[in-house]
Amino acid sequence: MFRMERAVSPSTGAVTMVLVDDQTFKVHPEARDFSLHLRARGRSPHTQRNYIPRVGRYLNWCDARGTDWRTVSLGELARYKFAIEQTPIRRTQRLPEGKTVNAHLTTVCEFLRYCAMEGRVPAEVADRLVEPRFLRFTPTGYQRGEGGEHQVVRARVLKSPEIEKPPATLTADQSQQVVSGARTARDRFLLSILLAGGLRIGEALGLRREDMHLLPDATHLGCSRRGAHLHVRPRKDNANGARAKGGRSRVVPLTQECVHRHRDQQTERGRVLAAAGSDFVFVNLIGAYKGRPMTYSNAKQIIERIGVRCGFRARPHMMRHTAATRWIRAGVDLDVVQTLLGHASSASTAVYLHAADGDLRAAVELGAAGAGR
Repeated sequence: MFRMERAVSPSTGAVTMVLVDDQTFKVHPEARDFSLHLRARGRSPHTQRNYIPRVGRYLNWCDARGTDWRTVSLGELARYKFAIEQTPIRRTQRLPEGKTVNAHLTTVCEFLRYCAMEGRVPAEVADRLVEPRFLRFTPTGYQRGEGGEHQVVRARVLKSPEIEKPPATLTADQSQQVVSGARTARDRFLLSILLAGGLRIGEALGLRREDMHLLPDATHLGCSRRGAHLHVRPRKDNANGARAKGGRSRVVPLTQECVHRHRDQQTERGRVLAAAGSDFVFVNLIGAYKGRPMTYSNAKQIIERIGVRCGFRARPHMMRHTAATRWIRAGVDLDVVQTLLGHASSASTAVYLHAADGDLRAAVELGAAGAGR
C-alpha cells in the first residue's frame, strides 16, 4: 500500500509530494517523477496534494486486484471507475458526485499519459483512454487550423455523468455577517478583498505589501493605474506555498471600504513585532508562528469557524463565487468579469451565468401574469 508523504529537498527546501510504500518505505519512482513533472509545468502545490493521493489510490486498487497498472485495459479502468463511484467519502459517508469521480479519472489518465511519454508504459495504454471527438460547435475565435484539424479533439473515453450545480454563494446579508463576524482586522480585510475583488484565496495570501496601491494616484510607485487597487502577481517563492493560478498577473480595483479595512489591518499588524521583517500582507498574529505568512489551511479554518458562528456554511472560494455572481447580476459585461477574475477562458466565467430559484419563479409568475391579460 502506498501513502503520500512530503519530500523536502535538502539543498533548495522545495517540497515534492511522493508515494511511499507502507512496508518498505520505498518511494514509487513513476509517481515521484510525475509529481516533479507537475511542479515543472508550474502546477500549484495544491494540485500536487490533490493528484498524488489519487495516483496512490489507483496503484493500491491495481495491487489489490493483482492488476499491472502499467498495462491496464479499458475494462479494468471501467471497474476502477465503478469502485470510486460506489465507495463513500470517508468524511461525509456519502457517495462521490460525478465531478469528484471525473477528477480521479482525469488524474489517472494524466499519470498514464505522462508515463507513456516517458516510455514507462506502452503507448497504446494511454491511447485507449481517449478517443477523437469532432467539435460540432466551436467558441467564437476558435482557431480550426488550415485543414480544420483543430476541430477534432481527444476526449476521455470514461466519464461519470455530472449534475450541473450553480456555485455556492452568500447573500448580501450573509456577506455582511461574515465580515462583521471576523474577530481581527486582518480577517475582516481578507474577507473584504475576497468579496469585493473576487480573488482566489491563494492570490490573497500571496500578496506582498508592494502589491497594495491604495492611494488615488500611484505614479510615484511606477504604476499608471489610478484609484485604489492591488496587483496579483504570480510568484513561486512564497514561503506559505500560496500561488496565483495560471501564472497570470492582473490588476484588481478595490472599494473605499477595503482601503479603510486595510488601514485597520496595518495598525493591528504593526503591533506584531515578529512581522516587521515580513513583506507579506497577511501574517499570523499569535502563536508559535507569529509573524510568518498565513497558510491556506489556516485561512480556511478561520473562515469556516466564522461561518459556524454565523450559522451557515462559509468557505474561501465562496467569496469569489459571490463576487462573480454579484457582478453578473448587476449587468457587468462577461468579458469584464472574466478579466477581473483572471480567467483565461470565457467558458470558466460562464459558470456564473446560472439562474437562481428566485429568477425562475419570477419568470414563471411574470409569464402567468402576461397570459392572464
